[in-house]
Amino acid sequence: MDTDKNPTVEEGAAAMESKDDADSFTKVKSRKTQKRKLEPDGADMDTEEPVKRPQFKPLSADKLRGPDEMRKIPVPAHRYTPLKDNWLKIFTPIVENLQLQVRFNLKTRNVEIKTCKETQDIGSLTKAADFVKAFILGFQVEDALALIRLDELFLESFDVTDVKPLKGDHLSRAIGRIAGKGGKTKFTIENVTKTRIVLADTKVHILGSFQNIKMARTAICNLILGSPPSKVYGNIRVVASRTAERF
Repeated sequence: MDTDKNPTVEEGAAAMESKDDADSFTKVKSRKTQKRKLEPDGADMDTEEPVKRPQFKPLSADKLRGPDEMRKIPVPAHRYTPLKDNWLKIFTPIVENLQLQVRFNLKTRNVEIKTCKETQDIGSLTKAADFVKAFILGFQVEDALALIRLDELFLESFDVTDVKPLKGDHLSRAIGRIAGKGGKTKFTIENVTKTRIVLADTKVHILGSFQNIKMARTAICNLILGSPPSKVYGNIRVVASRTAERF
């Protein structure tokens, strides 16, 4: 009789252990079932009505323009007289064409340009500031006016010593190579590259389009590094002819 009871006790204990194991493990949902559940939800999303975009009234010119802005361009002492002599030529296009306000502050020695109610284009303030800056750097008023009339013109300035650290007579000879006898080399580079160049002591200022400035800068750097002008002329003409063929 005892032998008959023992197997039933063991079977009951095994059944209890299997139940505990079943409770300890949680069933993990398969990915297939999750995808199947998501698909009908996505179908419902497609059937929903699209959200309408909000429509706002256009802003008025006064709100779009914002508060008045001002630019100040410092004037060095050696440019006071040229600025005074050409003030009417500088004043007229800024006020009449760009509809800006301009004045020369005698205390701070700055040319101040300010927007007003009549100003229509926001970018005209930057054009006027570049125009005045070009004149102060040494360009003629007629050449600087191109910055107002054309959009794709830029100013670039660099120092001769940035290309090669020269001192004394070596620096003077490098500047002389850029200018040439009677300014011949400078005029040749200007005519071939269609740019305007100003030599002010060790500073070099170039006015022109991006591609033309690149050609002029390369020629000037070669002259500073010691290349003879005849070789530089040939290289410029080759590059200029290639760019003319492209366009």
